[in-house]
Amino acid sequence: MAIPDWPKAERPREKLIEKGSAALSDAELLAIFLRTGVAGKTAVDLARDLIVQYGGLRALLEADFDTFSQGQGLGLAKFTQLQAILEMSRRHLRETLKRGDVLENPIQTREYLISELRSCEQEVFSCLFLDNRHRILEYEALFYGTINSATVHPREVVKKALSYNAAAVILSHNHPSGIAEPSQADIQITRKLKEALQLVDIRLLDHIVVGDGECVSLAERGSI
Repeated sequence: MAIPDWPKAERPREKLIEKGSAALSDAELLAIFLRTGVAGKTAVDLARDLIVQYGGLRALLEADFDTFSQGQGLGLAKFTQLQAILEMSRRHLRETLKRGDVLENPIQTREYLISELRSCEQEVFSCLFLDNRHRILEYEALFYGTINSATVHPREVVKKALSYNAAAVILSHNHPSGIAEPSQADIQITRKLKEALQLVDIRLLDHIVVGDGECVSLAERGSI
């Protein structure tokens, strides 16, 4: 049965309008993106098959072009459309954060850091530079590779913070393993950076370690 013949409350588009996007399943959201199905399959059926084929919605959304194009009904047009949607989502979250107070929106801040770092295949060390009202001045990835005292240079972090006239900094880096548990090296470099920033009267507010969809705050752990 074609989707237009379904009860109105079960059609993905109508359901989204009535109940909001959060009420839809992964397959229903993907079906709206796909717009149409293929011979013998509705868009929802095709979406379900694709989610199974790729092992989940995230794997599909993060697939490179060659992998993405292996899916039925997928190709260059869908891939470019999807990349545009994902980038707009990241930019929307970034602009929303820049308008708000980071400390009043810790969940939103973490969501932003997850969106920036979760999919990175190598460790990326980044900083959120804040003004004296804790509003974001800039986000910048500074170091790549294994994060330890040999690869993260406090002098460079301080230099960047001063260039943005920052009053405070939130550090962040990802664990490609997906496990957000901070290592002893993470704790050591955090304390080293805190001491370096204190010399120029810049406060280190937190160091957030990003795993596979989760974060750990060293400030909440009492490790700063």
